Amino acid sequence: MRLIRGSHGFVWASLAALLVGGPASPDRDVEAAPLEAALAHSAVARSGSYAKVALADPDARLVLPDPAVATALVDRAALAEPDVKPSPLESSDECLLAEDCIDQYLWSIYQRARKVDTIKVPERINVTVKRKGKPRTVTRTVIKLVNEDFTWKDPKAAENVAMSVAEYVIGGMDRGFKVKLYHLFRALDDAGLAPGMTSGFRDDYRQSIASGNKAATDRSYHGGSRRGGYGHGLAADVVSVKGETRSERWISTENMWKWIDANGKEFGIGRPYLDRDPPHIGPIDGKEYASHRGLNAKRAALETK
Repeated sequence: MRLIRGSHGFVWASLAALLVGGPASPDRDVEAAPLEAALAHSAVARSGSYAKVALADPDARLVLPDPAVATALVDRAALAEPDVKPSPLESSDECLLAEDCIDQYLWSIYQRARKVDTIKVPERINVTVKRKGKPRTVTRTVIKLVNEDFTWKDPKAAENVAMSVAEYVIGGMDRGFKVKLYHLFRALDDAGLAPGMTSGFRDDYRQSIASGNKAATDRSYHGGSRRGGYGHGLAADVVSVKGETRSERWISTENMWKWIDANGKEFGIGRPYLDRDPPHIGPIDGKEYASHRGLNAKRAALETK
């Protein structure tokens, strides 16, 4: 089954054929997305099952179902309960280097990750203290750690630009970065670390409602308007979905981040902020990584010390 991008979002190919049935209508035929030449030349033979790739048939044509039906199916899948015990896709799929197949895999990685975070919330409380031997009530601010479910944020941002969630989150990322993510996630899956993606592309609106460690609204490398916008997202947030409890998943996640630090350069991906923003990853040949982890950044840190 393949995920195909059309004017109304992503559509499961085999389901599309089932819903439409009969001969294709000329005004609804959509050609499979052409491969970028860069993808064809970037296929590097690696050991492990995740490297068994081949090109898709460039002449393949697929018929989309009724747009309203397709959009409803995608949106329903986007809001479904994440699969915390994922079964990796078969890496022998003959169209793994086609953009739509890479998008399908990345979408599955996104779907299976819980969108839950721990945020700091300031709270003002009244306390009684003694001053000059007399009790007085004063107001103090304390910080509480609160669990936040941000599952609603990406669907809200996608709705804001009239897109399906899949088309928004995955389609908004840079194509070359998606290829790197694909190979990285395959390797993490093969290593038994069960990667999940909590955030992909973000526009200015989505960035404005993000919580925790984040860049300015229009400067996010996830896809802020000053970074190129839609189609140019060069960041993702990743966690591990391995474990029955949140504490178990947290341990797995920390192990996965350490694995990326040790092996990520092989796939062209690293964590530019390390413990300041642990889930955040991006291409090591990008401006973000260079400014925070590049040679000049290391020299500046040494001079400061």
